[in-house]
Amino acid sequence: MIEHIDSLEDLNKHIPLKEKLVSVHQEIKKNLPFICRIAVAIYDPETRVLRTFIHSSEDDNPLENYHTLLENAPSLKKIIDKRLPRVINNLLTFDTDSKEHSKRIGRAGYAASYTMPIFNDGNFLGFIFFNSRETDVFDEHVLSQVDILGHMISLMIINELSNIQTLTAALRTTGKLTHLRDPETGSHLDRMSRYSQLIASTLADKYNLDDDYIEHIFMFSPLHDIGKIGIPDDILMKPAKLSDVEMEIMKTHSMKGRRIVDEILSNFGLEGIAHINILRNIAEFHHEAVNGSGYPSGKKGTDIPLEARIVAVADIFDALTSKRPYKEAWSNEDAFNSLRELVDEKLDRDCVNALIDNIVEVEKIQEYFQENLYG
Repeated sequence: MIEHIDSLEDLNKHIPLKEKLVSVHQEIKKNLPFICRIAVAIYDPETRVLRTFIHSSEDDNPLENYHTLLENAPSLKKIIDKRLPRVINNLLTFDTDSKEHSKRIGRAGYAASYTMPIFNDGNFLGFIFFNSRETDVFDEHVLSQVDILGHMISLMIINELSNIQTLTAALRTTGKLTHLRDPETGSHLDRMSRYSQLIASTLADKYNLDDDYIEHIFMFSPLHDIGKIGIPDDILMKPAKLSDVEMEIMKTHSMKGRRIVDEILSNFGLEGIAHINILRNIAEFHHEAVNGSGYPSGKKGTDIPLEARIVAVADIFDALTSKRPYKEAWSNEDAFNSLRELVDEKLDRDCVNALIDNIVEVEKIQEYFQENLYG
């Protein structure tokens, strides 16, 4: 019997997807040392936006926190239309249409690239990019090797996203999830998740947030009120102000949410999902206040996880600017003024400023995900 060490044994470990990508890249470089970067971008079909997700380089990432409409990347759109990968052996001679992402790649010194689309059951999910600083490296022999590894990476991405979709579906179906009973609509969840993403992206440099973290905030933030499943209808759907006793019952939804998340993870065998603590923190702590007056734990300031502070601002802003049976929608300016008044009491200053400083993007989100009768 021959003892053999599995060179990709890291893929069996419970580690973040980015670390698995780095492990695969290290193995690739043993045979193809000129491949200096592997990056993944994922696609949001609702907004037609392509967003950077994970990459294998350490400090060398020219497209950190980058997003663009797919229509603004015509060369990438052709890949989807043809359903074929793209080989560029000399980026200097390739017509990049002078787009910002192309300029950044060029400034970083990349000279050649191979781009594979990611499809799952015929649905487009994103791209994998293999970059080199050498020209004319992607010949047929190299591509035959890269194709195999690229499809392996695709399966890693699909598995991760599928697990999250399974978790989300389970939570949303259990007990006729919150937004089917609560006055808050599906449009609210669409908007607040994108406000959360916008805030996180704006704070990326200050808090050293990578695309992986930001993407998981986007995916997990709509589940912030999952614990409302456990709140009785006469309280959850009450059109008038809650009594003190009723409010105490309502406050239990944050701890109920944490318990529901843990139970679903256990029942569906999904404990291995990367960054799952982001979801736990959002569900449990999004009603904490920076002055310590919130619930369930009375956490203060930076003791409150950043993801919970982000979601709190996004959730309150959308609640203020949305029409409800008991109130009219506020203007953005009135809502911003209200957020300013809550800074350093209920809400985190950086998170509030990150939203207010992006009024153009906020308006785009509101225009795209307008309220409708069916949520």
